[in-house]
Amino acid sequence: MESKATTGIVRMSARKVRLVADEVRGYVFPEAADTLKNMPQAAAGVILKTLKSAAANAKLMSPELDESDLYVKKIFVDAGTSWKRFIARSRGKGDRILRRTCRVTVVLSDE
Repeated sequence: MESKATTGIVRMSARKVRLVADEVRGYVFPEAADTLKNMPQAAAGVILKTLKSAAANAKLMSPELDESDLYVKKIFVDAGTSWKRFIARSRGKGDRILRRTCRVTVVLSDE
């Protein structure tokens, strides 16, 4: 049985979040949660929240399921919309700033 959780607009670039996501792919749920709790990156908190949500979804679908049986089957980070902003420069000019966002998806399985 698979359970899935998605976090919508995360205010970090997908590249930075993917570095953390690659660390826990394939881990058992308790081990992945412990690893994320001890990581200094800000993206670890976002992925941990999504991971716990997927575990709660699995528990809801199958109440007799033990969380230690779950493992991270898939975890992927897609680029979201980029917020376009401008910053003032000399001589009345402006430079464009792209504030990047991403979407995090975690799939847990017990098979």
